Amino acid sequence: MEAVVAGAKEKWISLFAPDGSVEDPVGPSPFDPEGVGHHGHEAIGAFWDKAIALAEGFDFTMTDSFANGLECANVGTITIHLPGGNLMDTDGVFVYRINEDGLIRSVRAHWEMERAMGTLRAK
Repeated sequence: MEAVVAGAKEKWISLFAPDGSVEDPVGPSPFDPEGVGHHGHEAIGAFWDKAIALAEGFDFTMTDSFANGLECANVGTITIHLPGGNLMDTDGVFVYRINEDGLIRSVRAHWEMERAMGTLRAK
């Protein structure tokens, strides 16, 4: 979350295992039409460019977290500061799995595009 808020793309990518993956959101979306996720550092970097880099900022509000073994599910809201002075809230469950070295194996973000778009508003 800190790397995203700081706009630190390379730092964010370095947190992932070389074969790590991002599904954000899980399933088909404008960021991933086939719904297969973004696998490996190059694809994760391309996801950053398509999704994260377009925002002017992010606020993370996690209301609960469940850690088990090498996984953690965070429940909360990501408020996205969009160009043009707009905000959008993404309510969801964000599941992180790490490997034995502490690098992220996968991020699976469960949220709904239509629901998030329904929160679009001016700052």
